[in-house]
Amino acid sequence: MLQKAAFALCLTLVAGTAGTAVAQDFRFEATPLFQNCGDTSLKHAQQDGITLGISPSPPYSSIDPATQKASGLDVEINEAALRWLGITKIHYEVMPFGQLIPALLSQRIDVVAANIHITPDRLKAVSFSGPAWWYGPAIVVQKSDTTPPRSFEALKGTQVGAIAGSAADEYLRSIGVTVTPFQTDAEEFAAISTGRVKAILEDDVKVLAYLQANKSATIEIVPNVKVPEDMIFKYGYGYARYAMRKDACSLRAGYTQALAEIRGNGEMSALLKKYGLSNRNLFFFPL
Repeated sequence: MLQKAAFALCLTLVAGTAGTAVAQDFRFEATPLFQNCGDTSLKHAQQDGITLGISPSPPYSSIDPATQKASGLDVEINEAALRWLGITKIHYEVMPFGQLIPALLSQRIDVVAANIHITPDRLKAVSFSGPAWWYGPAIVVQKSDTTPPRSFEALKGTQVGAIAGSAADEYLRSIGVTVTPFQTDAEEFAAISTGRVKAILEDDVKVLAYLQANKSATIEIVPNVKVPEDMIFKYGYGYARYAMRKDACSLRAGYTQALAEIRGNGEMSALLKKYGLSNRNLFFFPL
């Protein structure tokens, strides 16, 4: 992470939906129609509010140290979707990424609102919204590395870092890579920068944001590495989504249509552009 604090943030934040909206009047063609889904999860959120779980991970989600408000691409996407659903009371719980699903299952939070991907292990425990946006994985090494891994198979036998509980972590373990787990982005980037690990596997947009903010960084993305199909279709580098408990059917259905609506009316495109991305990130585009 780019934030200074490397320890877990265990505070609860309350934020309205207006503060992070893109400065444009987006109109919707459709209105929510989920009256007959059979459970009360959506109705409860509309009446009493919702608790979103995020991890401090710019540019996706972060906490402003001055205002203590949540911000970032995923925060704004979720708030846009919730506006369409008529959910106006939003609370945030902030914790390391690996703690988000346990917090969801224990009902501490209602939604994993940090972008999360479908993986075999996660499907055993939680359900997922429809697609939000897309990005890919990046192998990161020190610039001085004269023999960087040119494939994912080449990571075997190499000391590789990843965020604990992430899609990168799960995939690396599935192909037999010994993973050095980290709780925060700050720890992970420090480890590759100092040579504690030979490589890390991270989201390309997160690495690019780090390099943009740290012009003198001594690390780089290994170019032209083909992404294995299993990594996309089985181990979590398909579309970024958001996760809910399996019994929250109406909330999940509402979220899914809400994400489709903000993709359809252009608001998602505007948010991606705001964070330095483009419409490429609306759709699946493997190497």
